[in-house]
Amino acid sequence: MKKTLLLFSILFFVTLFAQAQDFNYGTFTQEEINMKKYDKDTSAHAVVLLEHGRSQIQPIDDENIDLVYEYHVKIKIFDKGGYSQGNIEIPYYSEDGSTYEQVQDIKGITTYQDENGYIKTAELDPKKVYNQVDSKHWSRLKFAMPGIHDGCIIEYSYRLTSPWFEDFHSWEFQSDIPKVYSEYDVHIPAYWNYNISKIGALPLSKNVGVAESDCFEFHGAKSGCSHYTYGMKDIPAFVVEDDMTSPKNYVSAINFELSDYYSLTTSSNIKVAKNWKDVDYELKHAEYFGAQLRRTGLLKDKITPVIAGKTDDLEKAKSIYSYIQKSIKWNDVRGRGSVDGIRKAFNEHTGDVADINLALTTGLNAAGLNADAVLLSTRQNGLINRLYPIITGFDYVVCQLTISDKTYLLDATDPLMPFGMLPLRCINDQGRVMSLDKPSYWVDMSTPQRRNSTYHFNLTLHPDGKIKGTMTHYSIGYEAYLKRQEIKKFNSVDEYVEYMNSKSTKFRILKSSITGVDSLEQAVSETYEIEIKEFKNLDHDRLAFDPYIINRLVTNPYKLADRTYPVDIGMPSTIRYTLTMHLPDGYTIENAPKNTNLGLPLSGGSFITDYHQDDNGSGFTFAHVIQLNKSVYQPDEYPYLKEFYNQVILSEKDELIFKKK
Repeated sequence: MKKTLLLFSILFFVTLFAQAQDFNYGTFTQEEINMKKYDKDTSAHAVVLLEHGRSQIQPIDDENIDLVYEYHVKIKIFDKGGYSQGNIEIPYYSEDGSTYEQVQDIKGITTYQDENGYIKTAELDPKKVYNQVDSKHWSRLKFAMPGIHDGCIIEYSYRLTSPWFEDFHSWEFQSDIPKVYSEYDVHIPAYWNYNISKIGALPLSKNVGVAESDCFEFHGAKSGCSHYTYGMKDIPAFVVEDDMTSPKNYVSAINFELSDYYSLTTSSNIKVAKNWKDVDYELKHAEYFGAQLRRTGLLKDKITPVIAGKTDDLEKAKSIYSYIQKSIKWNDVRGRGSVDGIRKAFNEHTGDVADINLALTTGLNAAGLNADAVLLSTRQNGLINRLYPIITGFDYVVCQLTISDKTYLLDATDPLMPFGMLPLRCINDQGRVMSLDKPSYWVDMSTPQRRNSTYHFNLTLHPDGKIKGTMTHYSIGYEAYLKRQEIKKFNSVDEYVEYMNSKSTKFRILKSSITGVDSLEQAVSETYEIEIKEFKNLDHDRLAFDPYIINRLVTNPYKLADRTYPVDIGMPSTIRYTLTMHLPDGYTIENAPKNTNLGLPLSGGSFITDYHQDDNGSGFTFAHVIQLNKSVYQPDEYPYLKEFYNQVILSEKDELIFKKK
């Protein structure tokens, strides 16, 4: 989580410190050349030996002041697994071919020892630096370091100049490889004030600041500067694992947000950081947001026939929700406001997320219901810094509907999404409810949804050794939504069944029946007549059978020795698996599975297996349930969750042995 490190205005703290400085380009030690592994992480394929960055606001000519960022890094590559560190990409802001930021002074050198023990170098050819246009606003410079070898050292540096003081360069201490030492050197003239915050669990080994006098001058205007140095040593690699929100929420870093500045051209103080009252006013009066929510007249004409004859508010809301889902197709573009307006989205039957969900909000209000737009940041976009309201931190809009004392969060971008359910991308901390007639406020981005999956196998071992029966799978809640998505990828249900049959190694589908695909608020039910293909004859009297016919867990999703960020699965889930087996006369079970009842701390979940043999010995029932009761598990719960899945995997390794009496 973010915590405020420093709030700077005209006050500076001064401490004793070692002067921050860059390291000499193109230098190395014999110890670095001879280095075979990184002792603090022997599994690492590469390690950053030194990394230095510097950002400063300075005049670049008589007319312009720019934010200048300089970067310099030296990396030791141990083996082929680290070669990718030599593929460099430098993103920069541009628009329609006119560069708003500039990347200059790119240098690169690779140093290595040949088979005869001689030190060789290979320098980057400037002609092999290529530009790639990614979008209307963004481009990147790309180059590959020359002469990559096992054991080589690569080093490169560049300078980026930008006119955008709002985008003061942040600094990430952690990356996908470990670092021996990383340092960021910052110079900020007193005309600019930034809120500075640290993210991540790792402590700084250097955190110092001094006041510098007469360090900035432009057209006769002079000021002092605040000079800050942030350093960190022995930095472990940040490993991305399953079930997490954006890595930038947890990577140890320093961030800067412009609070205010003194304009040297207008001689006035410009406030940048807003309070929520400022944000509310701006959005309520913005053409891309508030103006769209006021277009109830446009929507009233469209939804009047949709709700004709309906008297129940919930029934009206569901009809309007379904109408919007079908009327505007999402173009997969996220955003916090309607760029071209909801009228155009209706006319063209396509639009971005704001077009769709602002239209939904407006339509519900046009029907006399109580709906507000909700701004949020999606899981991949990161958490919102609630200390400093910044509109650009949001990248998505949904709708909040209140009927009587019940509240619903709605997203109409997907025609398969049930009413009152949110896609996983939206379940990320809190969103800001933006009303036209009252102050905005925070709301948890969660709904009472679960992922529930139930499998039931009813099988018979026949005297000829074949195993046949039925497999029934119920997908409930969010799992039903995912199942509908899976089925709808195919041209027909029959095509989906053919795919299921072709990918299964353990059973053959003989007949099938699937219901609930088009009823969004119901479970999806799949029933298959199957024949088991995979079992082993151990000898003429014994038959081995794997009871986990589908979705057997073989790999623990949680492998880290220590995870410093939460496990965020988005919503509680239950997977229930039941096997009923009928045995012919003369057969029994040689190795009845042990019953298990394992719980996570703080009622976080449970793993249960239950084996029950029929009284007459004609068969048995075996149940296997994995239940996770929480959406988020904190880092101190991680060891228990990891061991929980270890026990599940061990349990699922067991085979059943059918034996003739």
